[in-house]
Amino acid sequence: MRQLPPLTAVRVFESAARHENFTKAAAELGMTQAAVSYQIKLLEERLNVSLFRREKRRVALTDPGRRVATEVGRAFDTLDGAFASLRAEDEKALNITTSYTFANTWFAWRLGAFQMANPEMAVRLLTDDGLADFAGEEVDIGVRTGMGEWPGLCADLLFQVFFTPMCSPAFLERHGGSLTPEDLLKVPRIGPEDPWWAVWLRDAGVTIPDETPRGIRLGYQAHEGHAAMAGQGMAMLTPFFWRNDIAEGRLVCPFDQLSSRGWGYWLVYAEQRRNVPKIKRFRDWLLAEVRRDLAALKPMMPASMLEVHRHPSRASAA
Repeated sequence: MRQLPPLTAVRVFESAARHENFTKAAAELGMTQAAVSYQIKLLEERLNVSLFRREKRRVALTDPGRRVATEVGRAFDTLDGAFASLRAEDEKALNITTSYTFANTWFAWRLGAFQMANPEMAVRLLTDDGLADFAGEEVDIGVRTGMGEWPGLCADLLFQVFFTPMCSPAFLERHGGSLTPEDLLKVPRIGPEDPWWAVWLRDAGVTIPDETPRGIRLGYQAHEGHAAMAGQGMAMLTPFFWRNDIAEGRLVCPFDQLSSRGWGYWLVYAEQRRNVPKIKRFRDWLLAEVRRDLAALKPMMPASMLEVHRHPSRASAA
């Protein structure tokens, strides 16, 4: 039976010995300098030998530390070679999970650009409104809605979720060319059971009746937006998803009010995989795409619309 010290501590030692610098080791491993120091101390106590001399503003390997560092470095080179083929295979595929709404209103329209820029990689998009298990499923990265708090996952905010009623120009014209918030209780609404309606109407100062609202129920914003473009009613939509349709006149926003429940769309991935090259590459690409579309959306929105009413919620969804 092998009598090995804690492998986490050995991994930290290998990096710290190679750099002879705790700060550089911490940056390489995605740890804090204090965590590196703790793991080195743990290893020294386990071996009952000093591996580093702590000098002013620097560390240096002791003679025993230098001897073992050479052997440990060779061992890690052997391990690196053993797993190299698996890493290469993993880099050839990227599995992304997200919700039906995000996939169909925005993501699927742009994912091809990433694939074209990375032709050696097979990109697979999985749509599921449930939360993916990053530990138990073959998932590399995901996009989720919520408050950004998922244990074990890193979360980068893509954009905050705002919403406002939208309709086709023809629908608005059929109803006099303009509407008041109170009028929304009388005109056909798409997805009237959506809680966003109650939030937006209350923000607009409208008293909501107790009866169950009537209207088309389609379940997904992707369906509701297209139904609105077809003139079937007023839909509660997120302007970010429908930027092109607003710009090209298929949808209009009759009101200068945005509302929010405090949610955002987040890019998520396992903490221990934050430095995997394909994840870093995709993260950089997606953040740049979102920033570009957010910048393009602002000129289309009246200044008053950018003053958002917020209703924080702790709930989250995939």
